[in-house]
Amino acid sequence: MQRNGPIALAFHSLVVVFMLAPMVVVCLVAFTPENTLAMPWNGLSLRWFKAVFHHADFMSSFGNSVRLALLSATISTVFAVPAALAITRYDFRGREALNALFLSPLIIPHLVLGVAFLRLFSLMGMGGSFGWLVATHAIVVTPYTLRLILASLTSMDRNAENAARTLGAAEWTVFRRITMPLMLPGVSGGWLLAFINSFDELTMSIFVTSPSTVTLPVRMYMYASESIDPMMAAVSTLMIALATITMIILDRLFGLDRLLVGKG
Repeated sequence: MQRNGPIALAFHSLVVVFMLAPMVVVCLVAFTPENTLAMPWNGLSLRWFKAVFHHADFMSSFGNSVRLALLSATISTVFAVPAALAITRYDFRGREALNALFLSPLIIPHLVLGVAFLRLFSLMGMGGSFGWLVATHAIVVTPYTLRLILASLTSMDRNAENAARTLGAAEWTVFRRITMPLMLPGVSGGWLLAFINSFDELTMSIFVTSPSTVTLPVRMYMYASESIDPMMAAVSTLMIALATITMIILDRLFGLDRLLVGKG
């Protein structure tokens, strides 16, 4: 064990460097003053960040992604809370099937989901609607919300709830004053995780967006297919910063270690 310690540490360090190196390079390139993808050896510049904020298409797509992520994360949370309560608190026929149904978007490739939703909306004549785009994203991000809420409920001490009922509190009062505050870290963390996954979703969004509902990841894909310049690195850096801030908030509210193991 003593001999393997330094080897394991070196291996883990290499894995971390391998994972972080591409993001570090992209972030550095975003500060280049040059017109091509190059490291900022001649000094740092905010030129390409300014270009992003002055690019009408990128700003419009950013607004679409923010609205989409806010709505889809909220809708998924609204459905995940009662579903998690039912799965953890009640024993009924089909409980495992219900849990599997809500978590199934995790194992179905988003390419398959995108093609399926595109075909469905075409048959219904509802293609290009922002409302249907919100619905598809809510379906995709619900497993993330549900998982954290399930973890929160599983680790919850129910003695306070039982004591309140013994003292004559109504079920709604118990839920509002005790259950919800105790599960709030899981609800908040699930909402944040759903938000960032919706904001970053690309594969499925390509199939269900329209010219008026193009999201930021789709806009980046379209822009990259036409030209490659440091503006893409600047947009990527902003998205990395947003994801990092969200994960920091998620860690403070719920704990990333609890998220990764899926239990309290």
